[in-house]
Amino acid sequence: MSTNRKLRVAIVGAGPAGIYAADILSKTDVDVSIDLFERLPAPFGLVRYGVAPDHPRIKQIIVALHKVLERGDIRLLANVDYGVDVKLEDLRQFYDAVIFSTGSIRDAALTIPGIDLDGSYGAADFVSWYDGHPDVPRTWPLNAKEVAVLGAGNVALDVARILAKHADDLLPTEIPANVYETLKASPVTDVHLFARRGPAQVKFSPLELRELGHVPDVDVIVYPEDFEFDEGSMTAIHSSNQTKQVVKTLTDWTLKEPEELTATRRIHLHFLHKPVEVLGEDGNVVGLRTERTVLRGDGNVEGTGELHDWPVQAVYRAVGYFGSPLVDIPFDDAAGVIPNEEGRVLDADGTPLPGVYTTGWIKRGPVGLIGHTKSDATETIRHLTEDIGDAQDAANPFFTAADRDPQAVLDHLAARGVEVIQWSDWEVLDAHERSLGEPEGRERIKVVPREDMVAVSLGRPLTDDPQA
Repeated sequence: MSTNRKLRVAIVGAGPAGIYAADILSKTDVDVSIDLFERLPAPFGLVRYGVAPDHPRIKQIIVALHKVLERGDIRLLANVDYGVDVKLEDLRQFYDAVIFSTGSIRDAALTIPGIDLDGSYGAADFVSWYDGHPDVPRTWPLNAKEVAVLGAGNVALDVARILAKHADDLLPTEIPANVYETLKASPVTDVHLFARRGPAQVKFSPLELRELGHVPDVDVIVYPEDFEFDEGSMTAIHSSNQTKQVVKTLTDWTLKEPEELTATRRIHLHFLHKPVEVLGEDGNVVGLRTERTVLRGDGNVEGTGELHDWPVQAVYRAVGYFGSPLVDIPFDDAAGVIPNEEGRVLDADGTPLPGVYTTGWIKRGPVGLIGHTKSDATETIRHLTEDIGDAQDAANPFFTAADRDPQAVLDHLAARGVEVIQWSDWEVLDAHERSLGEPEGRERIKVVPREDMVAVSLGRPLTDDPQA
C-alpha cells in the first residue's frame, strides 16, 4: 500500500523478538518508519547476554540479526529505558503503534524453605554475570566445592557446565576477563543437577546434552536407580525423536564403568528428585533436601515421602525465566506476560488497546526456540497490518502520532538528558570489543560496565580499564 503518510512504529526491546518483528514489518507493503528501542547500550538481548560463551553456534544468530540492523532501514535507539526515559504516552506522541518485545529476564520463583539463604542463586543472575551483562556486579562468589543446580532444561545444563568446566577451556570463547579469573579460582569438584521427573521428561536438547559429555576433564555421572519409564514416558520416546535421542544419551552414560570415571570434576545428573528445602547453617547454604518422586503413568510424578540430604554449599535454581511488568501496560502477574490475543495487547476488560502490541517471551512466556520467536512476530505483525486498514484513507484513525518527524523523538530524549546510542555508535563499540579480544585470541571480550559501553560508543575516553 502506498500513501504519503508513513506509518510510525516503535518496538521496545532489541532482542531477537524485536528485531524479527521489525524485519517482518519492514518487508510488508506498508510504508513504515521503524524505531527499535533498547534499554541496554547494546542490542541482541538474550542472544548476547543469555547464551553461554562456549556456545558460539547459538551466538551466530547475532550475525543474522546484525545484517537486519545494518541495512539502515530500521533505526536503533539504544540506552533508552522504557518506563524511565520514555513512557507510553510519550511514544504515542511520536508513533502510531508500539510493539513490546521486552522478553523475560527474571528468574521464576521457587518457593521452598531456605531458598533465600546466602549461597542460593538464580540462574538468570549467574548467566548475566558470566555473559558480562553491564547491569550486574562484576564479581561472583564461587567458593563452593559441591553445588546443586535445580532444573531440567538447557539453562540448567549451561549453568552446570560453566560451573564444572575448567576456565582455561573457555579462553577461546568471548568470556569476559573478570569472569575467567573468577572461574579459574573456583574450588568446585562436583555439580549435582536435580530434575523432579524422569529421563524422558527433561527438556534438554539432544545436542546440548551430548556436548556435556565432551567437556575436558569433567565426567558426567548418572544413576541407574533414577531411571524409570512409565507409559507416558514410552509414549514420549516413541513420538519424539528429540526425546528418544536424549534418553539414549543418558542411558549410554549409565553403562560407564567406574574405572572410566577419572576426571577431577564431575557433573551428577539426578532424576526423580524434587527439591523440598535448602538446608542452612548460620545463614549459609550447607545442603539440599530432595524428595524421591515416582512416575504416575502419564509422565507426571508424585512424592514418595522418601527424603535425601545432599551436602552442597551453593544452590542455583534454573526453573525458568519470568517476565517483568512494564509501566502503563497491563500485566499478568501469575503468568509473567502481557495479556494479549495473538499479539494484540488487552486491557483489564479483555478489550484490545488500540495501537499496542506485543511479541516474544513477554507475549507467550519463556518457552520455545528462535523459530517460535519468528512465528510469534509474524502473527503480531499480521494483526498490526490488518488493524491499519486502508492507509490511503485520510481519515484513517490508526494514524494517531501527533509529531511525525523522526527527529522529534531524539529531541525529546535529548531534552531529558538521555544519551541515545544509534547503530553507527554501536558499530564503534563493536569494533572496540573485538580489538580487546584479539591479543589473547578470544572472539570477544565485552566492555562492562554500562558507563564504559556508553563512553566508547559516543567517543568519550574511559575513566579506567574496562577489563580491570
